[in-house]
Amino acid sequence: MAKTETPGGMSQEEKDAVKARAKELREQAKAGKNREAGEKAVAEAIAELSEEDKVLAEGLRKVVSEVAPELVPKTYYGMPGYANADGKIVVFIQPASKFKTRYSTLGFEAPANLDDGDMWATAFALIAWTPETEKRIAELVASAIA
Repeated sequence: MAKTETPGGMSQEEKDAVKARAKELREQAKAGKNREAGEKAVAEAIAELSEEDKVLAEGLRKVVSEVAPELVPKTYYGMPGYANADGKIVVFIQPASKFKTRYSTLGFEAPANLDDGDMWATAFALIAWTPETEKRIAELVASAIA
C-alpha cells in the first residue's frame, strides 16, 4: 500500500486512516443514519482529494445517486462511501492520493451482491472517469444492491 513505514509496521497513511475511522465512527454515532450528515461528510472528504481523485469520487457520487439513491453517503476510513439501510458500506472509493498508490480503487464490501460462483472481484483499479467506466460502475453498483 503506502511506502512511509513507521516503527509499528503501519505506514503513516494507514495510521491516519485508522484515526479518521475512529473519528468518523464517533460522528456517525451522533448523527445516526442522517442522510444530510453523511452527504456533508462525503462532500468534505471529496473536497480534500487531489483533482484526479476528485473527478473519480464525484463520478461515483453521481452514479450512486442515479442507480442506487437508497444508499446513504458515509465516509469509510475517511474515504467517500455509500451504505445500505443497515449502515453497512456497500461501495467506496479509495483515492490514490490518500495512500500514495498508482491508482484509485473502487471497492465493494460484503453487503454488495456481486457473488459470481466461487470467486468474484470486490475491488477495481480506477485511473480515469470515462463514459465506459461510468457505464461499468453503474452496472456494478446496480448489481451490488440487487
